[in-house]
Amino acid sequence: MRGYSIRRSNSSYKGCYKPRNPKKYKGDSNTCFYRSLWERKFMVFCDENSSVLEWSSEEVVVPYVSPIDGRIHRYFVDFWVKVESKDGSKKIYLIEVKPKSQTKKPNPPKAKRVSKSKLTEMRNWMINSAKWEAAREMCSDKGWEFKILTEDNLFSKNGANNE
Repeated sequence: MRGYSIRRSNSSYKGCYKPRNPKKYKGDSNTCFYRSLWERKFMVFCDENSSVLEWSSEEVVVPYVSPIDGRIHRYFVDFWVKVESKDGSKKIYLIEVKPKSQTKKPNPPKAKRVSKSKLTEMRNWMINSAKWEAAREMCSDKGWEFKILTEDNLFSKNGANNE
């Protein structure tokens, strides 16, 4: 396998990606970890796509207030990517890679008694929403753009190119 090693842990894939174009990677390329094969797929895209000038993984930290405990926490955004458009303009994106199911607000519980998995789903949605709003605000302040990529983006006909 080229450029990465895979370790399966609790039905998820994790590993350290070794960029083939280390000059494009901004950060310590020895600590370029992915926590899913979707993240690894996006790393390969960033590494090999000529429109991507620079990129990093989990290097940008966004402070956010958790709606669960009201305290400030740190959100490590999956990717920072600097791209060059066909017209020569440059743009910076913060990218989060998530399953589409986790990007939609969960339906309210139907039963009086709420299952533990439903509570976890609702809690995760609240925390992710707070993280993403903080990331959008940071991007707005810096002239960047925040995007959430799902399997629709990563596995479409055009791959990560369609975003």
